Amino acid sequence: MSWSEADIPDLSGRVAVVTGAARGLGRATATALAAKGAHVIMAVRDPAAIAAPNGAEIVRLDLGSLASVERAAGRILDRHSRLDLLINNAGVMAVPEGRTADGFETQFGVNHLGHWALTARLLPALVRTPHARVVTATSNAQHGGRPLTATPPARYDRFRAYDDSKLANRHFAQGLDRRFRAAGLAARSLAAHPGATGTGLAAHLTGRGLRDGLLPRFAARVGMPPERGALSQLRAATDPRAEGGTMYGPRWFMVGPPVARRLFRPGAGPAIEALWATSRELTGLDIDVAAAVART
Repeated sequence: MSWSEADIPDLSGRVAVVTGAARGLGRATATALAAKGAHVIMAVRDPAAIAAPNGAEIVRLDLGSLASVERAAGRILDRHSRLDLLINNAGVMAVPEGRTADGFETQFGVNHLGHWALTARLLPALVRTPHARVVTATSNAQHGGRPLTATPPARYDRFRAYDDSKLANRHFAQGLDRRFRAAGLAARSLAAHPGATGTGLAAHLTGRGLRDGLLPRFAARVGMPPERGALSQLRAATDPRAEGGTMYGPRWFMVGPPVARRLFRPGAGPAIEALWATSRELTGLDIDVAAAVART
């Protein structure tokens, strides 16, 4: 059965945070949620460059800086006692080797560690909100990623680093849902991927190879527009029947209406625990749901 924005239920009174909401999937997601009555907080790097749809709130957020994450989360918590939806959407793809403000490899630092830190900072509002949901954007590239337990490569490969970060996004979504359930919460965590969507994320890839040439051109020319690509994370966030710990993506792998997708590859348990330990060590922040519940 097809699923569209028309299937999003009324969200009046709900508070939603969307990262990377200035353009592309994030902008489409924020616009759709606001149209259904949610109060949307658009977390973006450059607030001056965008206009908020339907009275949405704008917060400055640079996921490549733990200090910026702390300031953004503090502002959100100061203004809102509840958080119904957290859409960890923002990301970078196959960028040259670099470091975040805190010295992390850029793709792992922005795509995973920035969202880890934001979720950790916003956890008090999430655990006190009945039936809160966290949706983390991953990609089909996760199928080529290595779990964090694997030996890191001797040489930087921008596509391999992207694949690894997208698998980390998926493991984060799964691990968070397990912790919500273990704490007895009705909150849920899910993953979503947009398939082939023309968002501009890969506009800098202009080579002749499959991944740095053909695939970006395919997404730009015949892929879905952002409004359709965003449906996977919108369904994960709002469909009352969506189950925690699952992933939503296009029906035909790269295109089509959003459906629940099978999660492949065994061994996620050890990889999730390794991700938790490393993320906690690198950021100094823990996502301990049970402890957060005890403090509320």
